[in-house]
Amino acid sequence: MRILATVIAALLIAGPAADAHAQAWPTRAPIKLVVPFPPGSALDTIARPVFEQVSRQIGQSFVFESRPGAGGTLGMAAAAKAPADGYTLLVNSSIHTIVPTTFAKLPFDTLREFVAVAPLGQFPNVLVTPRGRFASVQDMVAKGKAKPGSITYGSGGIGAATHLNAERFRLAAGFEAVHVPFKGAPEAVREVLGGRIDFYFSPLLSVVPLIEGKELDGLAVSSLARDDTLPTIPTTLEAGYPNSDYIFWIGVFAPGGTPNEIVERLYGEIAKVLSDPGMKQTLKKLGANPMPLKPAEFEAFIRTEIESNAKLIKAAGITPN
Repeated sequence: MRILATVIAALLIAGPAADAHAQAWPTRAPIKLVVPFPPGSALDTIARPVFEQVSRQIGQSFVFESRPGAGGTLGMAAAAKAPADGYTLLVNSSIHTIVPTTFAKLPFDTLREFVAVAPLGQFPNVLVTPRGRFASVQDMVAKGKAKPGSITYGSGGIGAATHLNAERFRLAAGFEAVHVPFKGAPEAVREVLGGRIDFYFSPLLSVVPLIEGKELDGLAVSSLARDDTLPTIPTTLEAGYPNSDYIFWIGVFAPGGTPNEIVERLYGEIAKVLSDPGMKQTLKKLGANPMPLKPAEFEAFIRTEIESNAKLIKAAGITPN
């Protein structure tokens, strides 16, 4: 009984202390934001204006730490190993739900060692092709079906979000195509411009000037709805290909075990920033569309997307690293 009383007393003392610690967050600076891709990446570009405003709201500074390499897993591993105290966060993208399947062995468990905080936005990809090569997305698919393997498509690398986007569309449309992986989006866009590959699902913002300047054709967007930036371009769903949509997103995570009070405080501060009209305009110019999910909803979304990506990767025959 004496041991039980001691344990209960310790829990009663620790509980309020933990709650007080969470409520007091943040009490020091800087708060580290790990970005698993190089400076200037979409993750870096989107997160900076958001956290500049969060910094003003909470009175503490944030510092960005780029940890690129190994398809984003080096930065993820660094964030996963950090103390779960709210002073190290991870800014990640759709790759968060891809690497659990594309890597045979990871130094972390994505679901157990991260807790979802908030998405910062979703970004439509647009199917671009060399100017004048295809009359429409239906024409491209028809030619691909008529001569299997004659169509080529690019991506930012094996297992990249742009690879999965193309595979989801290809499988939904039912045609064979040859995958040509590149080191990143700029190289893939150059190859489409040069007519050396037939299509690429590019982040919309980077190719808008090329589409408007009639250097590339934009045949369809992968989002659920048309994008205001290019309102005449239909979605792949509108084009007649069910289950062809693909969402690329960017969001914020904390190490697993971070107190819920800190997660909710972070979410509230981020949500406040994202609801600001000026920030909405800033992010829209950067190609971001709203993705309003609370932490529990974002967590459920992550779990579902890991499962759906695993099925897609298997169906596409992508071999884990």
